[in-house]
Amino acid sequence: MMSQTSLESKLEALQCHFTWDLDPSRSKLFRLRDKLEDIGTEEGNSWLGHIYNLRGYVQYKLGFTEDAQSLFNKAAEAFCQTRRADEGPWLVVNYGNQAWLHHHLGEQAESQAYLSKVDALMNKYPSPSQDELHPEIYAEKAWTLMKFSADKKLLAADYFQRAIRMQPDMVEWFTSHVIGLVSASKHSDTGLDADVWEKMRNAKEQDPENLYLAAVYLQERAKKGERVEDEARELARKILRNPVSSYSGVKALLRVYRNYVSVDEAMDLAEEALKNHPDVRFLKRCVALCYKWKIIFFRESRPKQSMIDRAISLHEEVVSLYPQSSLVKKIDLANIYAKSNHSQAKAEQIYKEVLKSDLDPADKQMVYNQYAKYLNFDRQDRNRSIKYHMKAAEIPIQSFFRQNSIRVLGKIKDRSRNQMRREIEEFLENLPEPQ
Repeated sequence: MMSQTSLESKLEALQCHFTWDLDPSRSKLFRLRDKLEDIGTEEGNSWLGHIYNLRGYVQYKLGFTEDAQSLFNKAAEAFCQTRRADEGPWLVVNYGNQAWLHHHLGEQAESQAYLSKVDALMNKYPSPSQDELHPEIYAEKAWTLMKFSADKKLLAADYFQRAIRMQPDMVEWFTSHVIGLVSASKHSDTGLDADVWEKMRNAKEQDPENLYLAAVYLQERAKKGERVEDEARELARKILRNPVSSYSGVKALLRVYRNYVSVDEAMDLAEEALKNHPDVRFLKRCVALCYKWKIIFFRESRPKQSMIDRAISLHEEVVSLYPQSSLVKKIDLANIYAKSNHSQAKAEQIYKEVLKSDLDPADKQMVYNQYAKYLNFDRQDRNRSIKYHMKAAEIPIQSFFRQNSIRVLGKIKDRSRNQMRREIEEFLENLPEPQ
């Protein structure tokens, strides 16, 4: 047996989820767990091994070590199936995860056995480039970072690029690289640059069956002013014929419908998909989202009470289907209740419960921003609304919600009639810099 110190230094040197500095809050782990479960596990998903690996790590972080062990085992099996080989460099990360898990469980002999397996793989399948990681490791690291946060997406893009440069025949790496680049620039004012456009066109040619990519491509073309209604409807037929998961492209396509076809057609499409697959919770989430768009964002006229009732029952079901990751849906539910003829008190009740709950700073910031808007638009309580925009803005985390609250406060300050003008001015001058 090697010494504890030497075992720990070997573990620290591994490339796996335990050494990649992935340390999100508990609420983010629950959200990520649900997202990964919604990807689905149908045959032919080339990311299946990576999905199980990350799910295993998330379960470990949440304290479910038996689940973690089972998922790491499934990851190893999935890699063998998708790569059609019993071993290969794609197992390095998985064996690293297993070595760490056994170490944490106090099973040092098993941990050492996995360390030896990692050494054997690294010797048998060295990286094509001497001073870089193996492309399989870069690809898994990139895919994993993409799932964690927006600020890791550019680093993920860099890792994908390195993997693709060494092993250009992996179509799914190229596709995911492009989807990551598009996602990283979704809030940019200038849109996609020419280089990303070129990559997206290439990905589309290389991976014509990827309907998620097809929906993202359609959205970007529509942003440039192209008419895409007919293609969107044609793509909808294809997506509805396939097994449903969050990788099937349905949610990305619904966004295209919302922005460039019609929100009513988006609702019809989501309802049709749900009718075909009534037990898929991800689809219930998609249908609920469409109703939220219609009731909250597209209010040409007051929505019918029957539509509000349907939206409420959908959101209540989604909240129960995602018990640990439904904060956003609870807020949506409160905002829909606020539009109802007979349930406005329920909106206030939900907000009160959420505000009292134990939230991490980023979630608290989002709730304060949303509550401020609710107070302004639904309760006409301008001064309390300002107070909650201030609470959102003073949490020093850079986010859409913080920027939005600062922008709203800036507009109010510029209206000389508001009695809180001086207070807002001082507040904005003394705001802490975001982390």
